[in-house]
Amino acid sequence: MNLHYSVQRVWDAGEGQAVARLLSLSDQHVNNQWLHVEHPETAVDRQHESPVVEIVSCHLKVLFCLTKEPRNYSEAFKHQTNCVQAVVKMLQVMKGENWFLPVMYTVAIDLRRLAVKCEQQQKSSKPGEILEKAAECLMSCFRVCAADNRSLDPDTKRLGMLNLVNQLFKVYFRINKLNLCKPLIRAIDSSNFKESFSLAQRITYKYFAGRKAMFDSEYKNADEYLSFAFERCPRKFTKNKRLILTYLVPVKMLLGYMPRKEILERYNMLQFYELTVALKEGNVRRFDEVIQKHEAFFINAGIYLIVEKLKILAYRNLFKKVYIILQTHQIDLNAFLTALQWVGEDELTMDETHCIVANLIYEGRIKGYISHQHNKLVVSKQNPFPNVIVN
Repeated sequence: MNLHYSVQRVWDAGEGQAVARLLSLSDQHVNNQWLHVEHPETAVDRQHESPVVEIVSCHLKVLFCLTKEPRNYSEAFKHQTNCVQAVVKMLQVMKGENWFLPVMYTVAIDLRRLAVKCEQQQKSSKPGEILEKAAECLMSCFRVCAADNRSLDPDTKRLGMLNLVNQLFKVYFRINKLNLCKPLIRAIDSSNFKESFSLAQRITYKYFAGRKAMFDSEYKNADEYLSFAFERCPRKFTKNKRLILTYLVPVKMLLGYMPRKEILERYNMLQFYELTVALKEGNVRRFDEVIQKHEAFFINAGIYLIVEKLKILAYRNLFKKVYIILQTHQIDLNAFLTALQWVGEDELTMDETHCIVANLIYEGRIKGYISHQHNKLVVSKQNPFPNVIVN
């Protein structure tokens, strides 16, 4: 049974998953040398009815580009783009049914993966340019799905929105265009189908939305998104849970919650435990040493600047110790400067100490005000050193 006949048969039966498999670049049929044809239009036209012809023809052209040596990822990407555009036309024609969504998912994922391969093959081209073109193509699919307001809920194409949003997230994070994520997050969070999407897709969405919130300094939102992803990700997917924790842990720490050592040990993330020890001690010098020691890890994870923000907690905990020792609500700022010098901040001036204290007050880490006339910090008599920031 050849590919042409197989596609037409499952197409006529409305078997979306089966059609998707036969159009996937990960399926075993891609190794069939009889399908590696440079100009398949005539043969496909005899076997299929429109609009299957265009989709299958584009798929076979992609196979040809990927099986001849050297592999031509640029041409493959071009034909895969045409394949996705043909699928978009099909989605627009199909009214009141959504069995075709798995096909859209498959061609969209393959388009993104080919774009990555193109970027790697054409290193001289403008970085991110091909991935941007892929994103534009994926957006055309998203618009068709988002605009389907006439179908009954079980048959609406809006059920395909989250899969596409996750694909777009992967592109935008790769090319550092995070500002383009915001309207997508707004569209999903306001959707009536939030609970209808598959759990796997929801976990992926929460992971990316949480990272976006973290970079926007919206730490409570980031905590909510990332906690959902971590708690619902099956335990057997250790690599995924560790990836989520890479961002969840610093977010929790910024909110004043220190991670337990056993959790960090389980996922081989003791870099954060060393940070936790330094923060609890208020040991600014040790904090800097840990950052320097694990600099490569934090940079590769893309969280170096986020982790650096934790230093404000080291200052807060150090100053709290000064407050506890002095047992007064009016603390001479010279005491803070002395404490800073004691933990290794030898070159700090009084003006810089003022700035540190002012930032702690601004961020809600200290409840009080600076009396410049008397060079003192006057703290609240009720909970002067809150644990959690407000954002």
